[in-house]
Amino acid sequence: MGESIIRTVDLWKRYEVQGHDGAAIRGVDTDIRKGQIVVLFGKSGSGKTTYLNLIAGLDVPSKGRIEIDGQDLTALGEAGRTLLRRNKLGFVFQFFNLLPTLTVLENVFLALELIGGAEAKRAVEALALVDLTGKENRYPHELSGGEQQRVAIARALVKKPSIILADEPTGNLDSATGAQILTLLVETCRAAGTTLIMVSHALGTCRYADRLLRMTDGRIVEVSSSEELAH
Repeated sequence: MGESIIRTVDLWKRYEVQGHDGAAIRGVDTDIRKGQIVVLFGKSGSGKTTYLNLIAGLDVPSKGRIEIDGQDLTALGEAGRTLLRRNKLGFVFQFFNLLPTLTVLENVFLALELIGGAEAKRAVEALALVDLTGKENRYPHELSGGEQQRVAIARALVKKPSIILADEPTGNLDSATGAQILTLLVETCRAAGTTLIMVSHALGTCRYADRLLRMTDGRIVEVSSSEELAH
């Protein structure tokens, strides 16, 4: 077992909804090791995205503790959490989230500029990793959906983060393109020793994972196979 990189202890997130107290996350304990590929399954509204947002420090828990690489997120404060996101976390979303007025290269380079000491060469190398050499000067609207998601993966990888959080990264792609993107994402994370947490509701994602977690009504349980998930 490697060392722990993400730990949550009795994690809760409650929301006030029309006077009712709704808990999106209910007492979640997780311990994820460096370099693990983890797939988190669950239906819409089960709390998956809330869980990712909490880990990323984009949202603050109602109760409980989150440690990223040994650092307590609450103790870091807002500025510390922003720095942690910039330096240690990469994000891949369902809707690519590329800036339409920037070229492919500029979209990837921007992630480096935010952490300082940026070299364009690293952005070019990241694009080569995702098979987009020769498309550096195109704009997002000139690319297919699969190519746009490759740019998003290059943008996540370019700063060599310890952790990549991917929220339904193939949700907007056809199944053949989705399978290519998943293979690419998992292989590049494995090669770099990057921890990957991928939120999905597609059972096909199972075969890429070291660990399968299922979220139901804000609670997480570990499952051993896709057959068990299907039930």
